Amino acid sequence: MDKADSEKNKGGLIRQEERISPTILPEKAVYISNENVFNLDEKNSKHRAQLRKHKAWLEIIQHEYPLPYRKFKIGVYIRYYNQTKYDNYLDYHKKQFIDTISLCPNWQLVDFYIDTGISAPSMESSPEWCRLLEDCFTGKVNLIVTQKTTNVSRRPEELAFISRILAAQRNPVGIYFISEDLYTLASYYQADLHETDFLPVGWQILPDDVIDIPVIMQGGDDTHATSDD
Repeated sequence: MDKADSEKNKGGLIRQEERISPTILPEKAVYISNENVFNLDEKNSKHRAQLRKHKAWLEIIQHEYPLPYRKFKIGVYIRYYNQTKYDNYLDYHKKQFIDTISLCPNWQLVDFYIDTGISAPSMESSPEWCRLLEDCFTGKVNLIVTQKTTNVSRRPEELAFISRILAAQRNPVGIYFISEDLYTLASYYQADLHETDFLPVGWQILPDDVIDIPVIMQGGDDTHATSDD
């Protein structure tokens, strides 16, 4: 038996593996610590971290959501992007909402509002979302239910803005995001809905200027006299 056969019989396969040169990792891999190397998408990681922090916060406070005994006229907003093998996935998704809403006698399903695409490019380019907002402003809908925030927008400031506008209606309109478990009319969001950080520090309402006062308030409308008077 030659030397090669001897190595094989004595576990030469392991020794052979040991002779293989170790793989040289990219230099930046040295900086990775306790992270999932198969999911290093920085944007998504930050988003998930925000969700974890938000849900942990919800665990320590009184939880609020649309109550079954309240009367709600519901508009369900769906952003449809079929990435499954089922052709009737949209019908199945709509049936889930119908079955859930039917559990609450005081809830009325007004309509489904369905835009296509994996996520919202912008609110103004989503025709069904715009139709839903119009129904909110005219009083047809007072609760929007949708699966997740990115169905509406990927911009937090845009979400905050429209949430404030809807909450400021004479009959306030709320949005409930199922995945984030976020209800915009919850009491603990009220301060956020009315904060004024977008205005400069020390900003105050200016007094009326003379040129802003209507002529009729000045006791006459001589400015409308014609040359024939």
